[in-house]
Amino acid sequence: SACRTAPIQHHASWASRPDSWRLDTVLAHVGTGTDPATGAITTPIHLSTAFGHPGLQQSTGYDYTRTASPTRDVLQDALARLDGGTAGFALTSGMAAVQLTVTALAPHGSRIVALEDLYGGTYRYLKGLADDGAYEVDFVVGEAGLHQALRRPAALVIIETPTNPMMNELDIAEVARWTHAAGALLAVDNTFYTPVICRPLELGADIAVYSATKYLAGHNDVMAGAVVVADPGLGERVQYQLNTTGATLGPFDAFLLLRGLKTLSLRMQRHEANARRVAEFLRADERVVRVLYPGRSGMVSFELARGLDVAAFLGAVRVFTFAESLGGVESLVTCPAVQTHADVPPATRVAYGLTDQLLRLSVGIEDADDLVADLRQALDRAGTTA
Repeated sequence: SACRTAPIQHHASWASRPDSWRLDTVLAHVGTGTDPATGAITTPIHLSTAFGHPGLQQSTGYDYTRTASPTRDVLQDALARLDGGTAGFALTSGMAAVQLTVTALAPHGSRIVALEDLYGGTYRYLKGLADDGAYEVDFVVGEAGLHQALRRPAALVIIETPTNPMMNELDIAEVARWTHAAGALLAVDNTFYTPVICRPLELGADIAVYSATKYLAGHNDVMAGAVVVADPGLGERVQYQLNTTGATLGPFDAFLLLRGLKTLSLRMQRHEANARRVAEFLRADERVVRVLYPGRSGMVSFELARGLDVAAFLGAVRVFTFAESLGGVESLVTCPAVQTHADVPPATRVAYGLTDQLLRLSVGIEDADDLVADLRQALDRAGTTA
């Protein structure tokens, strides 16, 4: 019964793919050759929620779409392959992926260590668990904080690198060593970098987590999350929990995410090239007091000088759109203090550098000259330093 057991389902199409294929080749072939009956190049969208049984206690491998879907299985195998994991899972959102990681892998009442400057939604979720007494959650800042906290046993460590929106990078391999010495599992939110730039499992992490809504899908038209695990045993635990709770990605959204993955490498190259150009411009402008950009991917944060009007800046942009997401082909600008991190206490935000003047850019694939010109005129509209 699908309600009692939840085996990890793999699509046969990937079995014949050479392990020697490099990432760009794997991405280009995501979903190809998955329908031998017709030879379709693109993975079909299997919208059926139920599947007929050949006989009593017999199955085609598909019984009910919450447990397994042919379209989702192609996507999940691709996600696992991209990150070098043993199993991948596609969920309804990035926060569903974070929740699944916690509930499947950290026993109730156990200790979780997490960075304090995480995405605001992750912070809100973990803080709620701690306030309810469901888990002991220790929030720390940076590698020094992690090293200190992991001198005591824990069940799960959750980090981002780079952090959102402060762009602080961590040494995943070093954090993995501290984590495992404390008897814990390491989960890395790799949303900003994607497997094109970083593969956390190869650096010692146990779980890679994504808001697949962002770069993986890439077109601001699908909400999805992803979890990839290194160990088959962890995969079975995640699959059981996911089948039990039901936050699996629907077939049509799985199809859209498969389509987005095909151009991931190309898009990341353009995002990164444009972000470098934008960061260079911002660093040279005296109206900007701080630019946070690690040199990779397309995310740039910067702080307007005191006296510049944030609202005027956001109202003036034309190529950039004032919106709350990231990772799409269109450039977006976000004010974390009133959007993504509004639920983080102001004192906590300010303590790690997230001021009301800090803005976060998701640099898209437009012409770099147009992006720079848009930022310049928005800075002009925001006024001059006091």
